[in-house]
Order: sequence, then structure tokens, then C-alpha cells
Amino acid sequence: MSSALVHNLIRPELLALHAYHVPESGGMIKLDAMENPYHLPQFLKDEIATIVTSCEINRYPDPDPRELKERIRQIEAVPEGCDVLLGNGSDELIQILAMALNRPGAVLLSVEPSFVMYRMIATFVGMRHVGVPLSPDFSLDIEATLDAIRRERPALVFLAYPNNPTGNLFSADHVRRIIEASPGLVVIDEAYYAFASDSFMKHVADYPNLLVMRTFSKLGMAGLRLGFLAGRSEWLDELEKLRLPYNVGVLPQRVAKALLDNHGVLLQQADQIRKDRMILQRELQTLVEVYPSEANFLLFRMENAAAVFDKLKARGMLIKNLGNAHPMLKDCLRVTVGTPLECQKFIEALQESIV
Repeated sequence: MSSALVHNLIRPELLALHAYHVPESGGMIKLDAMENPYHLPQFLKDEIATIVTSCEINRYPDPDPRELKERIRQIEAVPEGCDVLLGNGSDELIQILAMALNRPGAVLLSVEPSFVMYRMIATFVGMRHVGVPLSPDFSLDIEATLDAIRRERPALVFLAYPNNPTGNLFSADHVRRIIEASPGLVVIDEAYYAFASDSFMKHVADYPNLLVMRTFSKLGMAGLRLGFLAGRSEWLDELEKLRLPYNVGVLPQRVAKALLDNHGVLLQQADQIRKDRMILQRELQTLVEVYPSEANFLLFRMENAAAVFDKLKARGMLIKNLGNAHPMLKDCLRVTVGTPLECQKFIEALQESIV
């Protein structure tokens, strides 16, 4: 009876979904989730310990942490006249945007393959999603994308820059053409900005329909779940109305502020990850087909990818199998750039798995 009630009341498009799966990783070398593999220096660990012991966790967090937001504006070079909106990671921000711009017939447009949460959150809020296939080399099919914009008149467009899970940076000129052609809001998702050679943050004040979204998760704060939108106050003032009260807890606020006050440490780690990525790419491309990346991961394609994934897992190496994520990702695997030792162990495990 209860099962029938659930199926009668839950929307059918939600019943058809599968929950976002996070695999068990205990005891494994974890290279599946684009996390920063490096630990914080001891002086920062000590500072965080002091912060945690002094936090009044019996009180609600600051609903508008101005010092933290000002620090973000400074270190992220948010243009003059623009503000930031904080979110519990970028996922909450995507949901706020979809809720704000959804109305009968509204379309959320993105390219595919890309971040799966664009499509999923559109489904959550009952918004129609249109996915435009990328070119075979994972670059933007600009003419197909512009045709879709003219045809669908999307209220909201998401472009990941660099793209996940492919890792490449789209043509900046093509991105500008999409912004200029779009009748609605365009959000450039720069989750991997710390590892990339370009950004649209400097252009966020140049277009009335542009916002830039970033998360600090890839920079070493995945456990804090802190992201932000940057853009004109006309947008952020309205989006603020949909932000749930106290959405960023007191510990994430205080710890993130301390880490951003020591931003240079995180940037040094990001620079090391870029160097590690180049080394890993050189070694990996002697074994398989590797795609260019400006993120902290590498996408590669090989025969019998699913079987190799299982063999790697049996050897204690957890990466991401994308073979069923999208037809264009057939036989594709994705590996996060780990420490040099983790990367070395991954290459050795891969060599053993493809024999």
C-alpha cells in the first residue's frame, strides 16, 4: 500500500531518476571525485582547530557573512559594481537559478556531455532541459548551439568552463557568441578555474545576462561545501530571495575565511596539481587515448574500459567509469590528478590491468 501511495504521489519524472551515486571508497586510493589530494600545512590545521573550538555551534550562523563575501570579492577579482551570493556548494546555486527562472514553458539549455546536475536539477524543479551535443572532439558545436538558442529561447543556459567530464576549455569566442545570442541568463560554471588558463570573471560586468559561478571544492575545501555566484546586483538581489536561511553553516564560514586569508597556500597546491597533471598526461598517453584538460582530472578512452575499471578497483584504485553516462563517452574513464605517488600507483595499476 505504501509503495503504491509513493508511486501515485511522486512526480513520474522523479520516479524515473536515479539518485546521484557516490561509491564506497574505504581503503582505496580515491581518484574519482576531482578532490585536491594535498593536506593543509600544520599551522593552518592548528588555526582551524582553534576556530572550531571557539565557534558557538549552539547559535545559528551569520545569515550574511560580509567579511567572507568581501574576502571572496578581493581574491577572486570580482569586478567593481558586482556582488557575490554564497551557496552550499555550486549544486544549491544551480537549484536556486533553476527555481528562479522556471515558469511554464521555460527551458534550461546546456551542452552534453557536461555536468549531470544541470539536467537533474532541471528535472527536480519541473523545467524542460535541452542538451546540445558537443562536437566529436568535445568542442562546442557552435552552430548547433546557436540554432538551439534561436529555436528554444532558453531562460537559462549553463556552460562549464572548463567542461566536466571532458576537461577541455571551450573557445572563448564561441562562449561570447552564446552569451550575446541568448535571450535569457547565461551562467559560466568555473568550478575548475584554479587549474585553467582563462576565465569569464573579468567579463561578468560587461553583459547584462551573465553570471559566473565558482566553487572552492576543487581548491581544497570539498568538505566545506562552499560556492558562490558573481554578478550584477539586479540578479543577485532577486536570487537572494530563494536562498534558504543559514544555508552556509558557521564552521564552513569561519574555516573558509581562514583558508582564504591564506589563499597563497591553496594556489601553490593548485599550481602543483597543474604540474602533476602534465606529468600524468604524458605517462597516460603512452597507454591510452587522452583528451586535453585544463581541469584537475584527465578523461581517457580505451578498449574494454568497463573491465579495466573493475580491475583497477580490485587493485584498490577508484576512478570514474563514464561509459554509461552519455553515448559520446563510450569506453571513457576519468581520473583525478592525485599526488605524484598516487599518480605513479595509478599508472602501474593501469599497466597491470590492460595486460
